[in-house]
Amino acid sequence: MRIPTIPAELQALMTEWRRDFHRHPEFGFEESRTAAIVAKRLKSFGIDVAEGVGGTGVVGTLRRGTSNRAVALRADMDALRITETTGKSYASSVPGVMHACGHDGHTTMLLGAAKILSEQGGFDGTVRFIFQPAEEWGQGALAMLDDGLMTRFPFDEIYGLHNMPGLPVGHFETRPGPIKSAEDIFEITLKGVGGHASRPDWGREVMLPACALVMELQTIVSRRLAPTDFAVVSVTELLTDGTRNALPGHAQIKGDCRSFRSEVSARIETEMRRIADGIAKTHGIEAKVDYRREFIPTINDSALADAMLAAAGPVSARAAERTEPMASSEDFARFLQHVPGCYAFIGNGEDCPPLHSPDYDFNDAALAHGAQIHVATIRSRLPKV
Repeated sequence: MRIPTIPAELQALMTEWRRDFHRHPEFGFEESRTAAIVAKRLKSFGIDVAEGVGGTGVVGTLRRGTSNRAVALRADMDALRITETTGKSYASSVPGVMHACGHDGHTTMLLGAAKILSEQGGFDGTVRFIFQPAEEWGQGALAMLDDGLMTRFPFDEIYGLHNMPGLPVGHFETRPGPIKSAEDIFEITLKGVGGHASRPDWGREVMLPACALVMELQTIVSRRLAPTDFAVVSVTELLTDGTRNALPGHAQIKGDCRSFRSEVSARIETEMRRIADGIAKTHGIEAKVDYRREFIPTINDSALADAMLAAAGPVSARAAERTEPMASSEDFARFLQHVPGCYAFIGNGEDCPPLHSPDYDFNDAALAHGAQIHVATIRSRLPKV
């Protein structure tokens, strides 16, 4: 199978597209401009387009040959509520919103692949180009699925790419099985009786029990889970109604938890509730635990991970199996509850700032590589007879 290189004209065009998306970032379910541009470009390629899928999602459909098999490629479109500090000429023009995770690049790579596949073919079957909203807060994939994605635009397999800072441009990585973790969100509310800082005995203040609770939550991983079970419990916020000379009577403790197995997630919740209840009783206050499962683990199909790795080999400077999964989360996992698939990483450069950093920028040199991976995957999974 021969995979053509990306023509210089298309590379320049993709860079222009990507920087325009970067200049005009849109938060989850607000991607109306981005979606409209995506739809317009897909139509110009001769691809059938459905808009407004799951809110602002776009699905393109391209058919060639006679096979009844369908394969989906997915890209995310949303940005983050972060103020950009890159100083680039194409930096965000929207105050407090930026593409700090590279979704502008992901969208562009998939558009580039759509253009190549529509013009050159080289496959037998149906390709679904899925441009998804609201990945960052874990609702976009569910919204598209709830809007009938699988019945309106059925497919047999699905593949997704994400850029990776620290990995050289042109490098590709994936792995069979778990590749990204679940993310659970928790909020613990403590209620007592606040009062004067000079007389804590007159009330039932919540600062001391809140601090004790923050520390005790760390024992869930170290003392309640098996050493072989991966998990992270992170407290990210402690909010109270106290002030310099007033002890608080109300506090909120917020954070998130990461794991790869549902049993571990369930154990974390059970232990969190037990600890919160015990500390509340000890200090004579009330505790309420709100525990929500935002992201499920992303579990690659083993055979399809091997297949994507094989397809990526000829078009990558290096294609390798990733040794360990990541503790970050991804709602691509929702699609994998319905069909098998594979989620993978491409390099964004060794000196790239981390994802979700105000200094981050997608590396335009990676656009061609990502488009080639998409094309290679389709041609390997929908081969011409």
